[in-house]
Amino acid sequence: MSAFYPTMGLEIHAELLTKSKVFCTCSAEFGGTPNSRCCPVCSGMPGTLPVLNQKAVEYIIKAGYVMNCDISRFTKWDRKNYFYPDLPKAYQISQMPRPVCLAGTVKINVKGEEKVIRINRIHLEEDAGKLVHDEVNRISLADYNRCGIPLIEIVTEPDFHSSDEVIAFLEKIKLLLQYAGICDCKMEQGSIRCDVNISIAPKGSDELGTRTELKNLNSLKAIARAIEVEIERQEEVIESGERVIQETRRFNDALGETTAMRSKEDAHDYRYFPDPDIPPIIFTEEELEAIKNSIPELPEQRVERYVNSLGLKKADADIIVGDKRVCDFFDEATKSYDNPKAIANYIVGELTRRINLGEVDMDALKFTGADFARLVELLQTDKVSQSNAKIILGELVENGGSPDKIADEQDLWIKEDNDLLAKVVDEIIANNPKPVEQYKSGDQKVFGFFMGQANKALKGAASPKAIQDYLRKKLSE
Repeated sequence: MSAFYPTMGLEIHAELLTKSKVFCTCSAEFGGTPNSRCCPVCSGMPGTLPVLNQKAVEYIIKAGYVMNCDISRFTKWDRKNYFYPDLPKAYQISQMPRPVCLAGTVKINVKGEEKVIRINRIHLEEDAGKLVHDEVNRISLADYNRCGIPLIEIVTEPDFHSSDEVIAFLEKIKLLLQYAGICDCKMEQGSIRCDVNISIAPKGSDELGTRTELKNLNSLKAIARAIEVEIERQEEVIESGERVIQETRRFNDALGETTAMRSKEDAHDYRYFPDPDIPPIIFTEEELEAIKNSIPELPEQRVERYVNSLGLKKADADIIVGDKRVCDFFDEATKSYDNPKAIANYIVGELTRRINLGEVDMDALKFTGADFARLVELLQTDKVSQSNAKIILGELVENGGSPDKIADEQDLWIKEDNDLLAKVVDEIIANNPKPVEQYKSGDQKVFGFFMGQANKALKGAASPKAIQDYLRKKLSE
């Protein structure tokens, strides 16, 4: 067991879902041909003036409300000065002493225990560009498409003491931002990024150790692994008699190690000063109230509604709400077929399984929630069997279409062939005298064996209810 106690704080950068950039009218959409979505303003040409995007300000206020922050009635803008090739102005418009949001809290659940994480601040700033490294020709090229996209930075207090707590918090933040419509949180596209500040100290100590910052972490898995690797590295440094240096480090996932990037800057190194081109903002109570009232239903509210109003199990509701795309799909499906429990069961049991296997991409579905609801209805009303429902779902995933049309084309309807049902069940009972004995002796579990055998043999020629009724009748004789 380690003699050290880790402490961590996070800096989370989330790009806002505005149509245009924060200080100009260039598109904020992801991607595009390099340097095709930039203009004299966001590329820092002399003589240009920024104009603040009102929607970006609304979004950061929403972020503050969903994280239980105090919203500043007065806020202003600062220039954060530093030189780097991806920042053409050589300064970033940001906020230092008067951010929009302060002193928030977010509850997380880790291994069944609830914990409150404190938010120090949330401020609004512009994103930097992106350097594209050409290892073959040993050159780096600058793409300024991302430069100027509105970005919020969520800074936490040092309230984390394990990678599990960090991951639980990031998952919660992603859900809150997605449900509030603030950020799509696609880590693979860089729309949400996280820097982790880590220090360790002897257990029982009242003082924090020297911290290092881990940057450029692009997945939850990489973040968790990087934290464990850096904690282990700091322990080895201290145990060897050396001191941890305050610095910024990067994580190499392939090698499983962190390496130094640069010494860690403090605020005074950036020479912050008020931006002379953007006036401060004073929010009225009416403006703030209108923004607060526009926040959509959040994850915890949806779980509560699903459990209390729709009768879903808490575990099923948590799974559905855990992915906003699945959650919206569920809501769409329940509008077409008023059987939320059955729809939830099929989403959790079958759709989620296919998502986890990579068979289903919720961003590129070829069928609607109404199509899915119709399939569940056919299954619930004994129009198709379980096995044939899976075939229909597979066809919907691959090619889309109508469940009814697919059942017609592939002859997947239950036909209720009573003669064949009687023949098959009689044969199964005759060929399995031992399970019959067990059932008649009171072992009800063995009934599932007979149902399985009958379903497999009949292949949709009889409904589950018809099979069940006939089986119970024959087994009781």
